[in-house]
Amino acid sequence: MSQTDNLGSFFKDSKPLLKEYIEARLELYRLQAIRIVSQSAGYLVWILISLFLLFLIMIFSGIVLGCWLSILMDSYVLGFGTTTLLLVVIFVLLAIFRKKLFVHPVIQAIIRKTNDSFDDEQD
Repeated sequence: MSQTDNLGSFFKDSKPLLKEYIEARLELYRLQAIRIVSQSAGYLVWILISLFLLFLIMIFSGIVLGCWLSILMDSYVLGFGTTTLLLVVIFVLLAIFRKKLFVHPVIQAIIRKTNDSFDDEQD
């Protein structure tokens, strides 16, 4: 009978400690999730800004190339038509190889970053 009383008192005494431990672990997981989401958001913003700047570079490069080819071919239509054709070919190639060039590297980078974060926490 005293064994049961000791076990019952142990659970009564340990209940607040267990509750505090569970709350601390939940808070730790919440903070880890916030860190991963904020890092991912930072990368997303950086990618969006980079893509916008790349878009501007492509526009101005297309204009410069179109003008230069127009001078070489003595025709604005031929110069800018050739530039448009070149940009369409680049777009088609990027669309064909999008998984190999964009999707898989981004997935790998996210997995690598997540694993690095969890490895740092475990050390």
